[in-house]
Amino acid sequence: MAATGAAVGLGNIWKFPYLTGIHGGSAFVLVYILCVAALGIPMMMAEVMLGRRGRQTPINSMRTLAAENNASQGWQLIGWAGTLAGMLILSYYSVIGGWTIGYIVHSATGSFSGLSGDGASTLFGEFVGNPWIQVTWHTLFMIITMYIVARGVQSGLEKAVVFLMPALFVLLLILVGYAMTTGYFMKGLTFLFTPDFSHFSGTSMLTAMGQAFFSLSLGMGTIMIYGSYVPKGTSIASTSIMIAVADTGVALIAGMAIFPIVFANALEPGAGPSLIFETIPVAFGNMSGGMLFGTLFFVLLLVAAWTSSISLIEPAVTLMIENFNMTRKQAAVWTGLATWLLGFGTAFSFNIWSEVKVFDMTFFDHLDFLTSNLMLPLGGISIAIFAGWLMTKETSKAELDMNSEVGYSIWQVLIRYIAPIAVSIVLLHAIGIF
Repeated sequence: MAATGAAVGLGNIWKFPYLTGIHGGSAFVLVYILCVAALGIPMMMAEVMLGRRGRQTPINSMRTLAAENNASQGWQLIGWAGTLAGMLILSYYSVIGGWTIGYIVHSATGSFSGLSGDGASTLFGEFVGNPWIQVTWHTLFMIITMYIVARGVQSGLEKAVVFLMPALFVLLLILVGYAMTTGYFMKGLTFLFTPDFSHFSGTSMLTAMGQAFFSLSLGMGTIMIYGSYVPKGTSIASTSIMIAVADTGVALIAGMAIFPIVFANALEPGAGPSLIFETIPVAFGNMSGGMLFGTLFFVLLLVAAWTSSISLIEPAVTLMIENFNMTRKQAAVWTGLATWLLGFGTAFSFNIWSEVKVFDMTFFDHLDFLTSNLMLPLGGISIAIFAGWLMTKETSKAELDMNSEVGYSIWQVLIRYIAPIAVSIVLLHAIGIF
């Protein structure tokens, strides 16, 4: 449940629908699902395996595993890079998470009532344009996140996800039920599930591949740290498959909830990142029961954001506990404080620092590019190479404990060849080489 919470986040409910809209709907969905199966699941199995074998933080696990396999200690950089990436991502993720808190308030107080497209754009512009509102919601989001983390795996993380993940699914299903009443539910299903490659391109394929990889939270140490908690005897393969199925299911259900509402209100499915914060409020503001369902929708986003944010900071917290002899509460305070302060850069990127750009990118743009387009792909490639080539066949086979020899052979081919090549293509495309 914790690892599923790590994988399910704003990327599923906010990013997946707008990418689907931009890239033509069903064809993008089909390729995305194929990428999850061929790329995401083998990569997740590898990362969980490394975590369970090492039983420590990603950094210390990779140090131990490198020694065990007579490999260079330089491989521990995988852990350092992933841990740092998690903190950097959370620093801006918490600002976006803060937006969901603000929009819960807006929806619950009727701010969306009768809202036009221009009105929604103005509302969003005024909201992100106020630096102190941004800082306030960012701070609240971080305080709650670190409170949960400070309570530990069983008292904090486990109890949180046991409540939050079912709540996430229930809220999604409620929204799907509401979408069924719009009269455009079948049009939404057709858009999602009837293959149409007329708007699909090579860029769409690369985008689907990247979304599948990043949606599962691979390459940042998050899944490795959860792997270190996995008991011996638990099937890594079946666990990874269940997480991937749940993650993909949330994305698809979110699409089933969103697109009928979009079509019912003659809105643009390919509106881009503004689909949720500028377009969806128009839909909820002009329908019966919109205040209730709009509030539920942004509560849903908040739940998804929290479950992922908890996992993003966990590798750094565990590092502080293991290497600096801190209590969990102390580690949570110090890592949370550093991440919170860094988040000010993102909060100000949309207002008082919006004109401060380097290479035509704001502070937020640089953080997003550095983590999503460089650090995570490099981490993913490194994990695949280490698990596929440097770990002995006997070790990986024993850890995975797969009953099928054929299944293990398929995993080896995917992790040795398919995954590194595919992620390399995404990386090269992201930096403009391919």
